[in-house]
Amino acid sequence: MSKAAPRSPWRLPLVREITAILLIKLALLLGIKAIWFDQPTLPENGTERLDSHLFSRPATPSSPLAEETPR
Repeated sequence: MSKAAPRSPWRLPLVREITAILLIKLALLLGIKAIWFDQPTLPENGTERLDSHLFSRPATPSSPLAEETPR
C-alpha cells in the first residue's frame, strides 16, 4: 500500500490568512504596550495607603488621596 505524501497545512489559504491576522494583531499589541505602558505608574504614598487599608489603621491626614470626597 502506498501512502499519500503528507500535505502541509500552509497550503491552505485559510491557515495563511489566520496566521497573517494573528501576526498583525501581535505586532499592534506590542506597539501599544511599548507606547502607552512603557513605565509603571506608582501612586503617591502607595505603601502607606495599602497598609492602612489592609490593617485598618487610619490613613495619614496629609495624604489627599486617603480621604474620599462625596460625589
